[in-house]
Amino acid sequence: EKIFMRIVADINVLISGLLWLGPSHAILQLAEEHKLTLCLSPSISEELCQVLDRPKFSRRIRMCGSSTEELIAGLYKFALLFPDKDIPLVVKDDPDDNKIIACAFTCDAQYLVTGDPHLLNLKQYGAISIITPRKFLTILNHTQ
Repeated sequence: EKIFMRIVADINVLISGLLWLGPSHAILQLAEEHKLTLCLSPSISEELCQVLDRPKFSRRIRMCGSSTEELIAGLYKFALLFPDKDIPLVVKDDPDDNKIIACAFTCDAQYLVTGDPHLLNLKQYGAISIITPRKFLTILNHTQ
């Protein structure tokens, strides 16, 4: 039984990966192909739903021939769900980011993949490396 690398992707990476092609999409595809494990928590899913429901994404979701519910259900097919746990506040400037770090900590992720400057500035949380989707793909290509 191969143990796959665990990662947590922040909301922007998930949305970008669900609705557009590019590095974030490539990461979701790898998760779907079971080449890595994407970890989610209820609070990440909840925020993802709220953000996907914003008017600015509705046209794009329709263009993809999908709905918010379908997109989330699609993620649930291959993502692992971990319970929400409280951790000390890490990102003072953006407390919303804390749930992303909490999930990465709870599921023992190796990487937190994000484009968020608040998170990227941390670089590391415990054993978790915090990097951009593009950098993550580069690292992955070198470890295969």
